[in-house]
Amino acid sequence: MSHTRVGIGQDSHRFLDPDAIKPCIIGGLIFPEVPGLDADSDGDVVFHAICNAITSVTGLPILGDIAIKLCHQEGVTDSQIYLEHALKALRKQKVQHVALTIEGKRPRLQNRIDEMRQSVARIMQLEISQVGLTVTSGDGLTDFGCGDGLQCFCILTTIEY
Repeated sequence: MSHTRVGIGQDSHRFLDPDAIKPCIIGGLIFPEVPGLDADSDGDVVFHAICNAITSVTGLPILGDIAIKLCHQEGVTDSQIYLEHALKALRKQKVQHVALTIEGKRPRLQNRIDEMRQSVARIMQLEISQVGLTVTSGDGLTDFGCGDGLQCFCILTTIEY
């Protein structure tokens, strides 16, 4: 008998000062028109939200333990590496679908949605049809909607094989 599970994750980061040299990475893509995100790692809110969703399935705190060790002790700041560790933690669970939504006034993400979906699908070894991504400006209602940073939510489903 197979077991289906649903995980939910969230992540958010504030933008660095405009003169910061750290690149802004979202969904594994560089967005040069905005400063980087304030985080010990690269601050990729998409990959972090996926890691947190996987943690909600496995109970293993990827960003809380593994990523901190990788970042602080080994100097690894690439969130793709954290996501790869999270995927290994699933063991017999296989991701069936990932749904993501990003809130932020900037950068304009609409034109790069398919590129981000492809990036997530490649890393997670999924078909692009298994990755859904929506974006919203937030219309100034939150700090993210005012342009101070980015927030991402992720829901994913897994099945045990």
